[in-house]
Amino acid sequence: MIMYILILSLILVLGIFTLASKDLLHSVIALSAISMLSALLFTILRAPDVAITEAAVGAGVSTVIFVWAIRHTQRRDKEES
Repeated sequence: MIMYILILSLILVLGIFTLASKDLLHSVIALSAISMLSALLFTILRAPDVAITEAAVGAGVSTVIFVWAIRHTQRRDKEES
């Protein structure tokens, strides 16, 4: 029971950090961590097929796509706008 509360609390904290972060790369890394924690939670709940899918798609493919998109955009500073 304590493990569930700890994992869910970490997911909540990372979700708030993702929304509050000014740096997009930090937000993507936090989203990837949320996906890995979700996969861990699914494993604990004995749903290994869902855990593998979450780890592969949520933490793997989505992270690569987001980082690729961030790298191909230009950053605007406050002086430019």
